[in-house]
Amino acid sequence: MSPEQVELATQVATLDAESMKNFAMAAAAALGVAGPAIGIGMLVSRALEAIGRNPEAAGKIQSTMILGIVFVEALAIFALVVAFIIKFA
Repeated sequence: MSPEQVELATQVATLDAESMKNFAMAAAAALGVAGPAIGIGMLVSRALEAIGRNPEAAGKIQSTMILGIVFVEALAIFALVVAFIIKFA
């Protein structure tokens, strides 16, 4: 291995605190938004199935679905807040 390769490998292997904070922020944001995204998709899917089976109850199902989406979306917002706290703390 040449000296240049050793130096490059050393630079890649050593992470400073700022790089670690950036990675932690990205991971927290990605994981914190992925879960609610899946949850909202499942919630809307099931609500549409329920409306398809019982169209008369569409108003009740839709209002309950929107309320559920709001609560799930709040989790994503909390995750983004935590990500920014990690970044700037």
